[in-house]
Amino acid sequence: MNTEKHNSFRHALKYTSIFGGVQGLNVLIGLIRNKFVAVILGPAGMGLVSLYNSTSSLMSNLTGLGLSMSGVRRVSEDYDENPDSEKLLDTVKLIRSLSVVAAIFGTLICMLFSGVLSYFTFGDCSHVYSFLALSPLIGMMAIITGELAVMKGVRMLRPLALATLFNVVAALFISVPLFYCYGMNGIIPSFLLVSFSQILFTMHYSCRRFPFRISFRREFLSRGNTIIKLGVAFVLAGVFSSGSEFLIRLFLNNLGSLDTVGLYNAGYMITIVYGGLVFSAMETDFFPRLSAVGNDDKVGQNSVVNRQVEVSLVLISPMLIAFIIALPVILPLLFSSKFNAVLTMTQVTVLALYMRALKLPLSYMALAKGDSKSFLFLEGVYAVVVFVLVSVMYWLF
Repeated sequence: MNTEKHNSFRHALKYTSIFGGVQGLNVLIGLIRNKFVAVILGPAGMGLVSLYNSTSSLMSNLTGLGLSMSGVRRVSEDYDENPDSEKLLDTVKLIRSLSVVAAIFGTLICMLFSGVLSYFTFGDCSHVYSFLALSPLIGMMAIITGELAVMKGVRMLRPLALATLFNVVAALFISVPLFYCYGMNGIIPSFLLVSFSQILFTMHYSCRRFPFRISFRREFLSRGNTIIKLGVAFVLAGVFSSGSEFLIRLFLNNLGSLDTVGLYNAGYMITIVYGGLVFSAMETDFFPRLSAVGNDDKVGQNSVVNRQVEVSLVLISPMLIAFIIALPVILPLLFSSKFNAVLTMTQVTVLALYMRALKLPLSYMALAKGDSKSFLFLEGVYAVVVFVLVSVMYWLF
């Protein structure tokens, strides 16, 4: 292994391990939170939380202008060119301005379509006021996305890790008391308060580096056309992904019950979400590094991707073996004995993480190059196939 390759591998291993470790702490705290949620609200309550979550994610992806990726790419390029330039400061100001525009747009869209969301999610209009109350959540998520894009683009890795950790701790101490005191009526207030705390923690770190400045002048916002163009592809890909998860839960709720949705969500969380903590470095460190490599530097791009694939496989392989063996103990411990029905599902689904270790670094290549069509095609096909397979397999078996 030559020196350059060795250093590249060490860098990928270092930051994948760091953010994997931070994500591990976050997961541990999240597990405690979900244990309380499972015990207090039961499968039906978890199903309701899941439906609100998936709907909010869908609306956020639909109205967020794709800044979580296109913003990172633009900031990363300017930062790599000159970390102290006025151009970088203008780019940060532009990303923040676009995120505020997305926040206003997303909030209004959620308010206007609250009746439609209630009907398609629950089959009636009994949750219209719930979605009206959740509309500020969409705006807050857009603001958070813009700040995170700035922090990732300028490699504020330590503050990013701390903000993430504080956000999860705040979610624990905010949501659990609300669920305990108000039951299912505490779900929406917990969503809003948790998101507000995330804005505070995230902006505390990002504004220390870049004071908050925005502009809504048309000529200034028009400079973000290239960001929005790439972001639209990411928005559509996010809609495919969130829409697929939303339709899966909707299908399970209609063909099965709210309890079925809660069981599926528990199995999904413990494998794809919790088991995928190794992949947390993809967005925080890997994607900005890949974006900084010139589009003409094929060798450099391939080197960055290969090192990340190698590191991901090295870290995740032993974890998957231990995960499969320990799941009969972990599942009731994390949730409750009511969730044992998804044990077989989780043990099989864990194997998907190995394939994900190969897929994710490759899927980021198209986005880092600005090849929006290829990225959109791959993500769209994946979302459709997942929805069809899950629906057909549940219907048959």
